[in-house]
Amino acid sequence: METERINYDNKIVKYFAFATIIWGVIGMLVGLIVALQLAFPDFFNDYLGFKILSFGRLRPLHTNGVIFAFVGNGIFTGVYYSMQRLLKTRMWSDKLSYINFWGWQLIILSAVITLPLGITSSKEYAELEWPIDIAITLLWVVFGWNMLATILVRRVQHIYTAIWFFIATFVTVAVLHIFNSFALPVSFFKSYSWYAGVQDALVQWWYGHNAVAFFLTTPYLGLMYYFVPKAANRPIYSYKLSIIHFWALIFIYIWAGPHHLLYTSLPDWAQSLGVVFSIMLIAPSWGGMLNGLLTLRGAWDRVRDNVVLKFMVVALTAYGMATFEGPMLSLKNVNSISHFTDWTIAHVHVGGLGWNGMLTFGMLYFIFPKIFRRELFSQKLANAHFWIATLGILLWVIPMYYAGFSQGLMWQEFNADGTLKNPDFLETVNAIRPFYIMRTIGGLIYIIGAVIGGYNLMKTARLGNFEENETVEVVSNRDKKIDTKGEFWHRPIERKPIRLMIFSLIVILIGGAVEIIPTMIVESNIKTIDAVKPLKPLELEGRDIYIREGCNNCHSQMIRPLRFETARYGEYSKAGEFVYDHPFLWGSKRTGPDLAREGGLRSDSWHYGHMIIPKQWSPGSIMPAYPWLAEDDLDVSYLEKKIAVMRQLGVPYEEGYEAQALADLQEQANEIAARIVRDLAAQGSEATVESIANKEIIALIAYLQRLGTDIKNVPNEEVISADNTNE
Repeated sequence: METERINYDNKIVKYFAFATIIWGVIGMLVGLIVALQLAFPDFFNDYLGFKILSFGRLRPLHTNGVIFAFVGNGIFTGVYYSMQRLLKTRMWSDKLSYINFWGWQLIILSAVITLPLGITSSKEYAELEWPIDIAITLLWVVFGWNMLATILVRRVQHIYTAIWFFIATFVTVAVLHIFNSFALPVSFFKSYSWYAGVQDALVQWWYGHNAVAFFLTTPYLGLMYYFVPKAANRPIYSYKLSIIHFWALIFIYIWAGPHHLLYTSLPDWAQSLGVVFSIMLIAPSWGGMLNGLLTLRGAWDRVRDNVVLKFMVVALTAYGMATFEGPMLSLKNVNSISHFTDWTIAHVHVGGLGWNGMLTFGMLYFIFPKIFRRELFSQKLANAHFWIATLGILLWVIPMYYAGFSQGLMWQEFNADGTLKNPDFLETVNAIRPFYIMRTIGGLIYIIGAVIGGYNLMKTARLGNFEENETVEVVSNRDKKIDTKGEFWHRPIERKPIRLMIFSLIVILIGGAVEIIPTMIVESNIKTIDAVKPLKPLELEGRDIYIREGCNNCHSQMIRPLRFETARYGEYSKAGEFVYDHPFLWGSKRTGPDLAREGGLRSDSWHYGHMIIPKQWSPGSIMPAYPWLAEDDLDVSYLEKKIAVMRQLGVPYEEGYEAQALADLQEQANEIAARIVRDLAAQGSEATVESIANKEIIALIAYLQRLGTDIKNVPNEEVISADNTNE
């Protein structure tokens, strides 16, 4: 076998590593701001009065920033570093590598610009609008093309475990992103989801859950399989366990999305499938965790002295905790307490801060001394970062677990006479406010650790001698003749990357197809209700404002068929109520009360005052103020196009209704404005119908007053017979 001299591209690794540090601190700081807004709502939400700093607009910026900017750049850092060394070859195309880098940073920048401006699709972890979705698809193809081409020109016969996970990540994220992003554009900055109601919810959480699975988990498992053995200088504990872990994980994970929709209007059979496969997930998830931790068996003395291993041990422990808790939360009796509460938020951050954050920092502490050819600037700072970050995680998640337990149990508490003990939603809000403050302190501590780590790594880079093209001598065994007699069954798959990719694609498509296709084509799954009609033009515009302001981040529109929910909010939600909703707006967290039956509960003037100064109308509220809604004119320039697009999506507006829509909008706006002016006049206001009828707040009020009213006056037996998804 001949020895060859090749050059590894460390420059692309450096670029992504720097981006990981910078975007990580930025994404965490945005998270700190939104945490402060909940802990100290008076200052951050009222007195600043800037639209772009509103909680509903910043919250998706935080999640996208941490997931796609911090973790995304971390994935590319680790993939570009490890693949070259595992395959003993430079990346196939430097040009594609740098298109990947600069394109990804532009996508992140576009999110930083558009989300605070309220340009959003509202779909969790997929809020970016359609032009950016297309750009993401193209960049992902560039990444995958470069990765697969590199694998095909490798100098080794068999493909190591880490790369199996990278391949599965590529194909699955592509499928998830493309199918969840189907939408019809209204304009360059606005589109409506192709799916509606229950179907949209299922597709979204098929995507949302598996974005966690195949963006926050599988690529990081691949990084774990490379960096833990490297840092410990030991082989992975079990090759056979890694095979079981890989195939079981990617097959089972894809089925688990419906556990985000338990007790909702999703058909029961889909919910049950989600529960069954979620419980099964414990086995492969813990198989991966144990494979990583047992790799360190006999090397625990190194963990004490090696900061890289410290970070990775905590990361694996957090992964084990999160992947045990996730299946537990999918049990219906547990989910009835946890869903819509801060318990879920705590669970997510065990994974985000612990698994992704700690593994990322451990990986960076491993890479920087290698590519900058010097010892880490300060081992003391690295150890300080480790302990500060660990403390920050504990101070973040423990208060939020307590807050979540408190919320869930307070919502369910009844008096002896059968009435709710805490009928006012604000009672639960005020009870958990101290834990929001504690969470903020924990987040601040974690960020301080990240800043210390960033400083340490940047100083290492500045004082080091960067090796842009790392020259190494490798021995190629690619063309070595193989004796396949008695060979382990998995070996032929490892040698054929295209075969491995196709098998991975088939495995992940099975679960999605079984769950999604029946809800799309079997009419009995989602029946229409005759009383449910399309939104009026003003209400449609109001719904778009509701989406723009991120109201769905704090309010759900899904009453579950549980006694404490129906006692608090009214009749439980039916699948047929949402057949014209593009996108669905069921929400995933109740920082405020559910709005599914909000229509008609309060006067128009109450909503008017509440949107402008919520704390005056609801003492103790932590809701941000929206004064600009009463100042900004409603833009109806796309109204006709919106009606036309909705008709294309199956919403039964009459042909040619576009010509009448504006007149109907103005008529309804004048009616609402007249009622508000009448009530305000009694308080000494000189407002006129003409001065407020064309404001955005009137459209939002129209939408809120419509919610749930279609079936309020319809006999319940008639509604249930038309909508039998829960039978």
